[in-house]
Amino acid sequence: MRPLDWPLRELVALYRRTGADVPYGDPLPSHGTEMEGWFWRLTDRATGRAVVALCSCNRHDAGDWSTAAIVLEPGAVVRQAAIGAAVADPREFSVRAQEQGNYLDANRGGVALTIDDVTVDLRVDNTRPWPKAFGGGGVFSSIPFLNQYWHAYCLGGRASATVTGPGVDWRFDDARLYCERNWGAGFPQRWWWGEAHDFGDDDVCVAFSGGLLELGPVKQEVTGVVVRIGFRVLRITPPALTSYHFDRNTWHWHITARTVRFAIELDGHGVGEPPVLPVPIPHERRNVDTDYEFLDGTLRCTVREWGRVIYDGTSSLAGLEIGDRPA
Repeated sequence: MRPLDWPLRELVALYRRTGADVPYGDPLPSHGTEMEGWFWRLTDRATGRAVVALCSCNRHDAGDWSTAAIVLEPGAVVRQAAIGAAVADPREFSVRAQEQGNYLDANRGGVALTIDDVTVDLRVDNTRPWPKAFGGGGVFSSIPFLNQYWHAYCLGGRASATVTGPGVDWRFDDARLYCERNWGAGFPQRWWWGEAHDFGDDDVCVAFSGGLLELGPVKQEVTGVVVRIGFRVLRITPPALTSYHFDRNTWHWHITARTVRFAIELDGHGVGEPPVLPVPIPHERRNVDTDYEFLDGTLRCTVREWGRVIYDGTSSLAGLEIGDRPA
């Protein structure tokens, strides 16, 4: 180790504990904030199957704990738990928890998660490295002490997995994978999110995320959009122009994001009633059921460059989410 390596690493670690990341930093290991979250979404367009596995490491005076969930579609199968004895490494991506038969072990290679009678064993085969200096939240990724940070670090990788449970014995080989991180002081007061990577044979992945961002007394709704078209990754976040609309009666999401050069329009729909996912209240060591997420929604993505359409496609296996946190 060179003489300057140790103090530099310690300075970066101290900065990360504020929630922020340095340019070209690694957002996957724990920052040490009140809530650290990881999320995997795996789909197989041929069978219409979708799997969501998620986990967190939540701080608590009596010991850190994890919010964990498995969601399967078709079938709207949901398993969730608050798992004790959670440990997340601040140097390397590793999070583990185990309690009363529920088990979590996640790292860069994948995730093994058992909740009650359902088990997901997912192995990451290939990912596309994030190409930009700042994470999915753009410049907000480097601002300390925000209430929430978001990063879509795997925009359409490949994975293999087995999923077992009552009436479920699924195998995925070379399936499409999306992964993301979120962390901060817990979930925001309200938020919206969506992701899709099954646009026929097109090598495209899109994700959006938004919510009520807070910094001390300042509160502002913000929305960010990330689109990968082949090897090209576009990210539009504030201060660029973005807008968001949601209609609960029709389960309709509409997102627009614009710069001088690019314009992205996303139009999403869900049918029926979505599965309900857990939201952690870290300091109370409990989850609340206030997160509504379709695994098989429809999302149309239109991208324009200098006014000319460079991509227009629709996915019928999209994730679409809306949620709020009790006051």
